Amino acid sequence: MHQVVDFLNNLVWSKALIYLCLLVGLYFSLRMRFFQVRHIKDMVKLLIGGEDSEKGVTSFQAFAMAVAGRVGTGNIAGVATAIAMGGPGAIFWMWMIAFLGAGSAFVESVLAQLYKEERDGQYRGGPAYYIEKGLGMKWYGVLFAISTVFACGILLPGVQAYNIGESIKNAFGINTALTGFFVIALLGLIIFGGVKRIGKAAELMVPFMAIGYILVSIIIIIVNIKELPHVIALIFKNAFGLDAAFGGLLGSAISWGVKRGVYSNEAGQGTGPMAAAAAEVSHPAKQGLVQAFSVYVDTLFICSATAFMILITGKYNVYKPTGGFFVENLPGIQYGPMFTQKAVETLIPSIGAAFVAIALFFFAFTTLMAYYYYSETSLAYLINNEKIRRILINLLRIFILASAFYGTIRTASFAWALGDLGVGIMAWLNIIAIILLQKPALLILKDYEEQKEKGLDPVFDPERIGIKGADIWKEIKNKYNK
Repeated sequence: MHQVVDFLNNLVWSKALIYLCLLVGLYFSLRMRFFQVRHIKDMVKLLIGGEDSEKGVTSFQAFAMAVAGRVGTGNIAGVATAIAMGGPGAIFWMWMIAFLGAGSAFVESVLAQLYKEERDGQYRGGPAYYIEKGLGMKWYGVLFAISTVFACGILLPGVQAYNIGESIKNAFGINTALTGFFVIALLGLIIFGGVKRIGKAAELMVPFMAIGYILVSIIIIIVNIKELPHVIALIFKNAFGLDAAFGGLLGSAISWGVKRGVYSNEAGQGTGPMAAAAAEVSHPAKQGLVQAFSVYVDTLFICSATAFMILITGKYNVYKPTGGFFVENLPGIQYGPMFTQKAVETLIPSIGAAFVAIALFFFAFTTLMAYYYYSETSLAYLINNEKIRRILINLLRIFILASAFYGTIRTASFAWALGDLGVGIMAWLNIIAIILLQKPALLILKDYEEQKEKGLDPVFDPERIGIKGADIWKEIKNKYNK
């Protein structure tokens, strides 16, 4: 089974997908005149704007739900993996895919808002919805929805659950099965409460976990400030193959940096738009800007925090593709959460491992919540009959709990392989769709900017700019124009 998954991964994560992610992000950034720099003030301002409704959550709750999905084990274990397999230079390429990926995140989130629907009294949207309405390709939408249920309901939860179990076992010596029971009990309480409870839980957990983690990383950097110039130089030299100590790792640095970057920040993957669609906003561009900022929070802030803690303390190994090590500072330690735990222990030896285990628990647990929401949204798209849909959603809840429990006891390499396969399949399907659907997204950004230039609080009217199929916006427009 492992060999089959590895074979499929090599097909899905070929160089074509690596460079497609980079080039599409660059293309959108150029087309939108690097909006991710021009509108950064709006990104922050819009985080706290807006109100929820019976159908939708607040802009910040949608942001928190998306960050909950983006910020997970990839921010701790994934960064460690990128360094171990691609060298320190992989971090530069994680930054690059985050900066450029903000363009992809904006486009997919705007499209999700544009073509969202009301189902079961809630806003639903995402790639399946905008593929069907925007491209008129129902079969393609169904394919994406099925892949999302499969990836988020089966393949991806194992990575999060596995790393929760392993980090807690390393820190506290608790059996992974016991951790698994605790995780699914808590997760069950939240996901059986629906999207509103998920949004509120994410709103509380995400800021707490992110701020605390970043503060610890800043302290470690300050304590080791003399090493900072060397670490920065190492990242940039290795990123372009200029460091002789890591000869031959240029391709691996790009590949692992982009792969782990996409896995972590999910830009272009198609999951973030599902959270974006749930927001109650007056203009699709508002949520597009908020979701672009969530990519920054994930990679430029939290992944960077992990990377600098690991590199500045020297608590890492770098593997040679042919076998052996370029660097072996942690003999006998497998790449993953323990790199970060060892790094934090240099500051607080007695509780460093426990701190990282708790941080990873919050990171990974909120991602499990998001995975459930993405699966539920896709299932809601696939099943029109309300009675059957509710039965299947309850079955999905049970299944994802079982998947999360099983994830705590499976092997690391198999868990990561399954997770990578799920991300890759979704990324291929979604990136092709947003390239084909770029025109309405670009028109929406232009409309937003024109209204802002006139001093208005933008309200979206699809008919004014010639966009069809966005029926729900007739009702939303009237609400905000009162």
